[in-house]
Amino acid sequence: MSGPGRARLRSLDRALLLAAGSALALGCLQLALTLPGSEDLWWAHLVLVFTFWVYAAAGLLAWHRRPGNSMGMLVTFGGAAVLAGSLGNTSVPALVAVGSITATVVLAVTVHLLLAFPSGRVHGRTARTVAAAGYGVALILQAPQYLFGPDAASLLFVADRPGLLDAGAWVQRTAGGVVVVAAALILARRIVHARPGRRRVLLPLFAYGMLALLSVPLRPTVLDPALGGITAAVVQFLIIAGVPVAFVLAMLRGGFAREGELEELAVRLGDAGGTPGRIPRLLGQVLGDASIDVLFWMPEQSAWVDSAGVPAVLPLPQDRAGVEVTIGGERIGAILYDDDLIADPETVQAAGRVMALAIERERLRARLLAQRGALIASRARIVTAADRERRLIARDLHDGLQVGLVLLALEAQRVASAAPDGAVRCRVLELRRGIDETAAELRTFVHRLMPPALIERGLCAAAEDLVDRMPLPTVLHAELHGGPLPSGVESTAYFLIAEGLANALKHARAARMSVRIGRDGDLLTVEVHDDGIGGASVHSGHGLRGLADRVHALGGELRVDSASACGTHLRAELPCAS
Repeated sequence: MSGPGRARLRSLDRALLLAAGSALALGCLQLALTLPGSEDLWWAHLVLVFTFWVYAAAGLLAWHRRPGNSMGMLVTFGGAAVLAGSLGNTSVPALVAVGSITATVVLAVTVHLLLAFPSGRVHGRTARTVAAAGYGVALILQAPQYLFGPDAASLLFVADRPGLLDAGAWVQRTAGGVVVVAAALILARRIVHARPGRRRVLLPLFAYGMLALLSVPLRPTVLDPALGGITAAVVQFLIIAGVPVAFVLAMLRGGFAREGELEELAVRLGDAGGTPGRIPRLLGQVLGDASIDVLFWMPEQSAWVDSAGVPAVLPLPQDRAGVEVTIGGERIGAILYDDDLIADPETVQAAGRVMALAIERERLRARLLAQRGALIASRARIVTAADRERRLIARDLHDGLQVGLVLLALEAQRVASAAPDGAVRCRVLELRRGIDETAAELRTFVHRLMPPALIERGLCAAAEDLVDRMPLPTVLHAELHGGPLPSGVESTAYFLIAEGLANALKHARAARMSVRIGRDGDLLTVEVHDDGIGGASVHSGHGLRGLADRVHALGGELRVDSASACGTHLRAELPCAS
């Protein structure tokens, strides 16, 4: 990824790393302020700071995984609320005042988190009212606790009014209970109306969240009598510390990282440009499923292909699911995913809508690759068929017409020997010489059409025969292993060697030449080198241009390096799988 989108993501990562360092430092500072003089309660302060660190770590992780979703920010804010509420345990008056005001804000944040999951936004007027009421209970109804409390040294102390203090505590507990019940009803309704896949994610999270909220009203009546005041408070904070863990587990199971905005997907897609094969990786990063794949629909063949244009088969295995992607009602592709990791197909469909144009672009690319593959296969068949016909013609001429001419020459020689008239004998001998010349021309034609050595003994023998007939010093290095070569590849390699040597003799003014033939698995490499004046080009003549066409028709590649005064080097790479 490059460009502004990548810069934004890197900037966010640096900011989150800085926030993580700040959270670690703030926790250590809190311990430095509270541990001295805490005597036997030091472990309680450690629990509070641990709860803060858990919230911060979970929130920053969620923020990193889904930058466009507000859940990470909310969880991080919950950690800040935990830290702020614990400031009441310090000996600094200003910090104590902040801790007194924010002592129960973490509970309001928990309600907010539950109602906002998984998109990061609170949807619906009722849910927004309940979330706002939670903050009102935590901030406004908390006021009697520090205004009329018994601590006269507090900066916020107004008067010692036990009656108002008890009444305020009762109102806060009652209002808090109403908020908790209302939130529970909203969450229960969401679970009832959720699809089975999503319900498996939501139910454990909402159940644990409600347990954490109920730990507040149940503490005076259940936890305190059973555990004691300090221990009950620590247990309550440990339960609250599990809330962000539950959110992270839900994120990893599929309900968090697969919901809400897909803004970062659009950013990453724009930065990806036209990089082939990037769509499955982007979808896997955003949806949390590394096994995601994308298929493309080819209406002409009524078939699916992958990004390389290779035909693919549907339906899917049992552990895979797929959703179709359409543009204007026309099917263009399908996204395949693991339905154990992504429970809700609507999330994949939403991602598909974001990626639709990119998928259409990749579909066109896959169509071109499929057509190119079909074209290369067609051209290879044409080359192979033409070579097969050349071999048949060469064999027929060599074994038929050439043999017939040889027999005619022998018969002419016999007639000349038996002729009593010297004039007739001379005429017959001239006929014999004409037959021999015609036979020689036929042999040359057959050799150019398809050398007998290539047909009968293969590429190395034909190349050796060709090199032996060169008037210049020519070296042959041939190492072929792995079975016979396809006839089309063998013929193309031979004609490349012949053309390279012929060009060197005619135009290069070379003193030495060399030929190298090698095979590495399913790839045949042919090289022809001379030390002449250079200047050869595929586009300068019909010979190399025709050979380049043959090489490309077989799916290979031909390179010509021919700098002036540095000689010419031809190198062809030909696929030679059977």
